[in-house]
Amino acid sequence: MGHRSSCLCERSGAGGRGQPRTSRPAGRPRASSSDSAPTPGGRRRTPAPSAAAAAAGAPAGPNLKEWLREQFCDHPLEHCEDTRLHDAAYVGDLQTLRNLLQEESYQSRINEKSVWCCGWLPCTPLRIAATAGHGNCVDFLIRKGAEVDLVDVKGQTALYMAVVNGHLESAQILLEAGADPNGSRHHRSTPVYHASRVGRADILQALIRYGADVDVNHHLTPNIRPAFSRRLTSLVVCPLYISAAYHNLQCFQLLLQAGANPDFNCNGPVNTQEFYRGSPGCVMDAVLRHGCEAAFVSLLVEFGANLNLVKWELLGAESRGRRKVDPEALKVFREARSAPRTLLSACRVAVRRALGKRRLHLIPSLPLPDPIKKFLLHE
Repeated sequence: MGHRSSCLCERSGAGGRGQPRTSRPAGRPRASSSDSAPTPGGRRRTPAPSAAAAAAGAPAGPNLKEWLREQFCDHPLEHCEDTRLHDAAYVGDLQTLRNLLQEESYQSRINEKSVWCCGWLPCTPLRIAATAGHGNCVDFLIRKGAEVDLVDVKGQTALYMAVVNGHLESAQILLEAGADPNGSRHHRSTPVYHASRVGRADILQALIRYGADVDVNHHLTPNIRPAFSRRLTSLVVCPLYISAAYHNLQCFQLLLQAGANPDFNCNGPVNTQEFYRGSPGCVMDAVLRHGCEAAFVSLLVEFGANLNLVKWELLGAESRGRRKVDPEALKVFREARSAPRTLLSACRVAVRRALGKRRLHLIPSLPLPDPIKKFLLHE
């Protein structure tokens, strides 16, 4: 699940269904940015009129922004030309934001999604400021009434874009203001996933502190599944897996400490029989295949991974993927698999699982001696 930089996101054309603009509830995503991507309801979008115009020989470029405004902007078209509020958020001009938001007309537009000066994707001023990392503007807009969890047409929240662009300060301001640390269910990636992929342990720590779910499918429950959800056929969508694939040890450890499942890292429907041929069947399998160092294996053993899930009967250091198996990691795995888990370790795993990941943060408040609390917290 790759992620593009903000500039690429802003330049990518947002499509629609080619119908006249109608009002929609605030915060509801409209359509995917990709012409071939299905909407949450399973429908596919029609190409942008600019593409059709180009095929007919008409110049497409000059009309694209006008079409985007017509399809996606939240304000009547006659007012869309005035993007000063959005432009000020983009460049971090706090004084201009202060001056504009003294006027009632601009105050009423604080959550407006508009095609602004340097972007093609209709966004709110808060989403633009968070993407650019202007923490002071993010804070000011929130205090003036900006809604923190509104999504753009791709289903991306302001917090998600702050994380994608590596802006810790903006992310913290949004989290303190009540932004959902899990992002939006309408976007397939999450802030936790991206931070784990790029190795931003500081951002990941902040997300965890504000209650982010460290497992995949955080919006799903066993009995309530959106119509557009799919069964897991690969571990690639798991934060724990992706942190190992990119050898981000600190993120890997933070996820496990926060309660990530050391086996499948998924609380949704899992069927390993449907996994892509040759893909890892569990996180330990992935750690070995990606040539991760022994510390990754030791952490999985420590946090109670089921070593019998690895199906290799003749494990060797030969290549089983893009990298060779690390000999030291293989040695640690074999030793752990050949020896029974200690009673002390088994008890810790059992206690943590009984608490559940949602209550692990309560361990420091338990009426227990400090050494036992630290032991349960893997400190």
